[in-house]
Amino acid sequence: MRRIVQYWLYGLYWLPPLLWMGLIFWFSTDRFSGEATGSRFEEIVGWLAPWIEEGARARLHYLFRKLGHLTEYALLAILWMRALEAPSAQDQAGLAKSNRWRSRALLVLLIVAGYALLDEWHQTFTVNRTGSLSDSAIDTIGGVLGLLLRRWLQRPCQRPGLTPK
Repeated sequence: MRRIVQYWLYGLYWLPPLLWMGLIFWFSTDRFSGEATGSRFEEIVGWLAPWIEEGARARLHYLFRKLGHLTEYALLAILWMRALEAPSAQDQAGLAKSNRWRSRALLVLLIVAGYALLDEWHQTFTVNRTGSLSDSAIDTIGGVLGLLLRRWLQRPCQRPGLTPK
């Protein structure tokens, strides 16, 4: 019974990246196409900053959408790294204590890049969207940035005058 509970708890680490992938899939539908979000975005920008011209609003919308790609795939990479670093029964038994960050990071990048390609392929089947290899590249760069951010946040805090014990 205890082992079943351990594996169930371990499986909870895998749920967030899988749910996030489902959300990314939903973001790839026509509901979130540039045409569908553009008018609402320009309306909000027009209310917040009425001095910005219409052409600049369109460029800002484009930039905002590309930053969305970076962000959603950075978060996907962070969630997958968290899932792969979850304490498993092997880790608790002391069998898998070695630092395997690079191999995990490579696996996460393969997952992120593969899903980015599948996501863009999915968009080719929608009416108002098109698949783009440049968007897949942006997504993969987002994954790299997410892994770098996670690695940077995990490093030990170095304070002047303190020595680690």
